[in-house]
Amino acid sequence: MSRRYDSRTTIFSPEGRLYQVEYAMEAIGNAGSAIGILAKDGVVLVGEKKVTSKLLQTSSSMEKMYKIDDHVACAVAGIMSDANILINTARVQAQRYTFMYQEPMPVEQLVQSLCDTKQGYTQFGGLRPFGVSFLFAGWDTNHGFQLYMSDPSGNYGGWQAAAVGANNQAAQSILKQDYKDDATREEVVQLAIKVLSKTMDSTSLTAEKLELAELYLTPSKSVKYHVHSPDSLTKLLVKHGVTQPTAETS
Repeated sequence: MSRRYDSRTTIFSPEGRLYQVEYAMEAIGNAGSAIGILAKDGVVLVGEKKVTSKLLQTSSSMEKMYKIDDHVACAVAGIMSDANILINTARVQAQRYTFMYQEPMPVEQLVQSLCDTKQGYTQFGGLRPFGVSFLFAGWDTNHGFQLYMSDPSGNYGGWQAAAVGANNQAAQSILKQDYKDDATREEVVQLAIKVLSKTMDSTSLTAEKLELAELYLTPSKSVKYHVHSPDSLTKLLVKHGVTQPTAETS
């Protein structure tokens, strides 16, 4: 039934569907997965790095995790070039707000303004939707720690645990079973690693295929965004029994 109705983003089908927006969501379903989980003392973001070739130079910079402002970070699933444009837009909006009001931008307000931009690309001819979904992790004085998920249509919602990208349905069902409201950050990290190891396409989870970031408050009440190094990830994977420790050679 998509015939003729999927040539433009501006045409509704007789069933009331926008096929181009749905196709954009399908593109995200093929991307490396990203998972976000809310803890009582922070937010954890974890992402799967897709290694397409052994010959590819592995990037030392983050591929799935991006810091937007001191109090907001995001995980990305989808077309990275699209994501870069939106992340730059979000960073500029956050800095403009800080410059104007001398305080950090509320997390939901930042997410909403970015989703308004995404929605605009579904309503005008000659444009295509952004093929990217975000998980936003943040903290503000209004609502404390927050986790939001947004998709190409411009919709967003607050979540306690969410997954986007490949195998997100399987990840979501595991999260639904195992998530606890009062979980600590350490427990949430363990759950995130467990979910990713069970839903990834590759057989084994290693530090090279993984990115893990945490957002939490320091004792001085400032927001800290911490990205785990490969060595730290390897120790975490061994600790939680996902990989075997490497034998020390004498």
